[in-house]
Amino acid sequence: MNPGKEKTQAERNKPEIYPLPATNNLTERVERSPDLALSAYDYTLPEDHIAQNPAHPRDSSRLLVIHSTTCHQHRIFRELPGLLQPGDLLVLNNTRVIPARLYGRKVEGATVEVLLLEEQRQNSWLALVKPGKRLKPGAEIEFDLSEDTQLENTQLENTQLENTKNLVIKAKVMAIDPATSGRLLQFELPEGQSLLPLLPRLGVVPLPPYITSFQADPEEYQTVYGDRPGAVAAPTAGLHFTPELLTQLQEAGIQQAYVTLHVGIGTFRPVEVEDITQHQMHGEWLEVSPETVQQVHQTQANGGRIIAVGTTAVRALEGAAQSGTLQPYCGKTEIFIYPGYPWRVVQGLITNFHLPKSSLLMLVSALIGRERLLALYEEAIAQNYRFYSFGDAMLILPEATHDLLCDGHSRPILKIVKILNRVQHKFNIS
Repeated sequence: MNPGKEKTQAERNKPEIYPLPATNNLTERVERSPDLALSAYDYTLPEDHIAQNPAHPRDSSRLLVIHSTTCHQHRIFRELPGLLQPGDLLVLNNTRVIPARLYGRKVEGATVEVLLLEEQRQNSWLALVKPGKRLKPGAEIEFDLSEDTQLENTQLENTQLENTKNLVIKAKVMAIDPATSGRLLQFELPEGQSLLPLLPRLGVVPLPPYITSFQADPEEYQTVYGDRPGAVAAPTAGLHFTPELLTQLQEAGIQQAYVTLHVGIGTFRPVEVEDITQHQMHGEWLEVSPETVQQVHQTQANGGRIIAVGTTAVRALEGAAQSGTLQPYCGKTEIFIYPGYPWRVVQGLITNFHLPKSSLLMLVSALIGRERLLALYEEAIAQNYRFYSFGDAMLILPEATHDLLCDGHSRPILKIVKILNRVQHKFNIS
């Protein structure tokens, strides 16, 4: 491709492969760059460290603060305003989890469990199904539409709602998706009627499989600011925020901007190949608005810092910056971030503690270094931190981050990035 030619949308969202050691032999490559081996991201977590319910109140969760390349501190999440600086910008993911887990039955009567992943066209959804082997193209599934669940965000007219009482909705298996082993389901609904507003009467909000004794309100698996339905899992770093905390942050001069990334299988799908560069991320839909881009650029021009709230906010920002600079974007991204990634926007991160061998663990390692991150995880386990979706959080400040180079060395880049950002905006260099 001509270096002077602007990348097309498809090229911007093509998964980026970072420079690797000059060998095709997996063993040699891993020996030269251990960060590329899946086994290097393993750790042992006692089962009782997996949080089954959220903290009350939300911002009473613990916060492991990484101040520098050598210093960390144990704090409480509500202390966040005093840990950031006036002029910083928090970027949050405003997606909302939909009731994506449906329970239906085959026409013959056998029970079927469906997890909706994404709508690919009108009332045609990609979904994971159980039992999958028995649901071949042409099979039909029936779902009962309940009457006792209040609809949310519905756009249906009252007359249409009356016609849906005691209704059985059918879906037909149209095809098998080889990338996810899922099924493409076509739901049979009247013309012009969408499945999305009916989901509260068809399904439940899906919780991760490691949460087995949930006793809280399902609304606690939503962020307080999430207002764009479409995710099948929560952006869990955002669960710690309360309306009061968001107000306190604003009063402290810490601004907030929003992106949307509908969390799907791309986020929670496990990495299964030992050479992580061979892992293929499933595309997830995102939107970064012109207003958010302007806020980010203004913050950078003023010398402020960009702090992402959660790995999904990271993927949205970095996915929209694959041309080299952050631009407004609406579409899918398959970006896979692991050590060696050339950071373009994000300088700091608020994130929960992630599963072993997950792509999320690799993303955080790209920001702080794999060995340092795993050492901090050991410290968190020793200090009885709570892990995963309802668990505690980490705050990785920009002073603690490194640009991890593919030769295994690392260099602090924060000051250089700040200087370049200021020069870029002062002279309007794109």
